[in-house]
Amino acid sequence: MAEGYNGYLADTRKEVERVCAACENKSCNGACEITKRISNFPGLMADVISEKKLFKHPMPEQDPIERAKNFDEVTLGYTAEMAIEEAKRCLNCPNPRCRTGCPVSVRIPEFIAKVAKGDFEGAYTVITSTNSLPAVCGRVCPQEKQCESKCVRGLKGESVAIGRLERFVADYHNTLSEEQKTPPAILPPNGHKVAVIGSGPSGLTCAGDLCKMGYDVTVFEAFHKSGGVLVYGIPQFRLPKEIVQLEVENLKKMGVNIVNNAIIGKSITVDELFEDGYEAVYIGSGAGLPQFLHIPGENLMGVYSANEILTRTNLMKAYRADYDTPLKHFHNVAVVGGGNVAMDAARVAKRLSDGHVYITYRRGIDELPARKEEVEHAKEEGVEFALLNNPVSVVGNDDGFVTGIELVKQELGEPDEKGRRSPVPVEGSNWVLPCDAVIIAIGTSPNPLIKNTTEGLTITRKGGIETDPETGKTSREGVFCGGDAATGSATVILAMGAGKIGAKSIDEYIKAKNK
Repeated sequence: MAEGYNGYLADTRKEVERVCAACENKSCNGACEITKRISNFPGLMADVISEKKLFKHPMPEQDPIERAKNFDEVTLGYTAEMAIEEAKRCLNCPNPRCRTGCPVSVRIPEFIAKVAKGDFEGAYTVITSTNSLPAVCGRVCPQEKQCESKCVRGLKGESVAIGRLERFVADYHNTLSEEQKTPPAILPPNGHKVAVIGSGPSGLTCAGDLCKMGYDVTVFEAFHKSGGVLVYGIPQFRLPKEIVQLEVENLKKMGVNIVNNAIIGKSITVDELFEDGYEAVYIGSGAGLPQFLHIPGENLMGVYSANEILTRTNLMKAYRADYDTPLKHFHNVAVVGGGNVAMDAARVAKRLSDGHVYITYRRGIDELPARKEEVEHAKEEGVEFALLNNPVSVVGNDDGFVTGIELVKQELGEPDEKGRRSPVPVEGSNWVLPCDAVIIAIGTSPNPLIKNTTEGLTITRKGGIETDPETGKTSREGVFCGGDAATGSATVILAMGAGKIGAKSIDEYIKAKNK
């Protein structure tokens, strides 16, 4: 055992030296301290020898065969005992890198320390001091690319399961009575009004932060339900809509006002919001305009955008017998794309079809941009992957219905500007994949309604509203923007980070204006 430990320690020291050499801060960055702790503390040495704490506590999940037939949440969450055990894996680094990987700056070691002690409500208070949507983030944030990628535990073994702990804490809080909950810290009303357009992750985050600062905030949402992409874009089995509504209700209890069925640019314009006394406007309207392939046959019946499929099932409950939302019954489905939305669309289609569901993507498995967890879940549920294939046309019958999708095989060539190897068509390799539905999931762009009805905004080449990424300021005074409305489709947590930046900038703007 000692021999195994010594080998582990030697490898760890080598990794620490590599990390320190690459670090601009030549003082101890935390990793060196971990080596000392491994050397000096018998308890940690025992953990290393036994491998007791090298790996995350597994997340309980529904059986793949069963969950492929229902829309219940796939992951079941930690118990209190699991959460405490997992929290005790945290090394409490003197220089916690995990927090630098969080776009909303959650005080990660602090909340985990409270979980380890069983103070779950205290942990919730720590999280929500910077994050207004912890139950959402704990489920859909790509922690493996952000906070967990910075965790020192990951130098050898697996990082601490930060996202799972965040989810547990938020879910625990939501089970408490109002008397048991710790009220959020909110400054007294300051008499200033701010309008937020869109109740997605960016808008809700901006609204929550401004409300805590004492602002009178009203969120204008186009749909009849609040939550934006959280309610129409992410499937029930990955993010239950009841969870989203709990998060929205928590913000309402803080004092955030939400007006539904309000389409800015049609029901009311940005100019009219200023006329109504709002001193600043934050645009967080997302990117709900689907992109298409522009190939022959794309207008056949049976071709859908992922947005349409996901909106019909998530927001309009087409999978439930007690709803009247129409949706064609599928047999065999081809989904074009390799991101998280493609995985969502494929997994929804699998639950709604009685045949095969394929992911068609022009690169290989290693190049899939979707989260590894989502790819694994899709495979477990029976989704098939037709990789290194690119669509050429959609094939149909004389009645105008889809009968297949023509694909051409690809080889990976030289890396593109993002570092990914570019796909190159293989001459003469065209083939047809039989299917009766094709779902296009290759991205979205911002809806043009706001930019077309608001003077003074500068628009980017890709159709987003141009902003200063450091402040969220647009080219028009008093108007701020962030999230997908500015960048195009991205992650929930990046949109939330933009919302926080927008709230801070609006606060500074209004204070400076009223000096």
